Amino acid sequence: MNIKTIEDLDRLEKVEQLINELRALAESGAIIVVEGKKDVDSLHSLGINGEIRQASQQPLIHFAESLSKSGKKIVLLTDWDEKGGMISKKIIMHLMPFGIAPDTDIRKRISILVKKRIKDIESLNNYVMKQRNKRLKLKYGF
Repeated sequence: MNIKTIEDLDRLEKVEQLINELRALAESGAIIVVEGKKDVDSLHSLGINGEIRQASQQPLIHFAESLSKSGKKIVLLTDWDEKGGMISKKIIMHLMPFGIAPDTDIRKRISILVKKRIKDIESLNNYVMKQRNKRLKLKYGF
């Protein structure tokens, strides 16, 4: 096994830990905020259910206001490209007057792990599946 393979396996383990954290947050009632429908589908494929809202459905100021009225923990999981960063910043800015600081930690940690491999949440499921298959092939010598 070479260094790159070991790094990939370590990265997959960390990404799966973050997916488990997201799953637990969603199950505990947190609202997961993504950009669009494909992001929702990707999270569902990874077993993350609960309340997942799409930021692309209405103007961000109205979207943030509806989030503030929920009284729930907000987890921002926008893409880590320029557009996703801008959406994240705008939502944070619109939530500030309500005294709400959304959780951006998981988004940051996922992006650090996969930034050079994928650029968005919609690709996360395929990335994880490919890495899991690679791990199985190594384990069973296919």
